[in-house]
Amino acid sequence: MDNELFSEQVQVERKLFSFALRENPRGRFLRITEDVGGRRDTVIIPATGLGQFRELLDRAIAADEAAPSPAPVAAEAAQ
Repeated sequence: MDNELFSEQVQVERKLFSFALRENPRGRFLRITEDVGGRRDTVIIPATGLGQFRELLDRAIAADEAAPSPAPVAAEAAQ
């Protein structure tokens, strides 16, 4: 059975993301679950990879901040 060490949720637009740091006899891991209208997808990251995952997220955030703002979608531009 898994032991939960940390759990938190964040709402982003229509998506609800749940983060749960858990451990079992095989080790610790972060379970990220995306819930969109009742449909769930889960990614499990072993704790040994969390630092690499954070570095990748930091680079993705920096790339997003450096990129120009996206052009408005045609439906939004017509309003």
